[in-house]
Amino acid sequence: MEKKLNKIEEIQVQQKNTKPIFYKIILLNDDFTTMDFVVKILIMFLNKTIYQANDLMLKVHHEGSAVCGIYPKDIAFTIQNKIFNYSRLNKQPLKCIVRQ
Repeated sequence: MEKKLNKIEEIQVQQKNTKPIFYKIILLNDDFTTMDFVVKILIMFLNKTIYQANDLMLKVHHEGSAVCGIYPKDIAFTIQNKIFNYSRLNKQPLKCIVRQ
């Protein structure tokens, strides 16, 4: 019985938890998407306050792009898809990319 317990302990020691790789969600500026729509996206999908959303929207507008959040891979791509689908439903050409 002890041999089995020792093997179980060895297996548990061998499995190491690795930190997840985080990805940046970046919004890109364009000439057609309204500023209000960008603020709405930031509040709805990235859980930003109205003040944070306005600051990020202005950064996107002036600098051409801005990192709006850092998430694990699955969550980042899910948020990107939600933003893409919502933008298409509202006939807005907003671009959102995910980078490591």
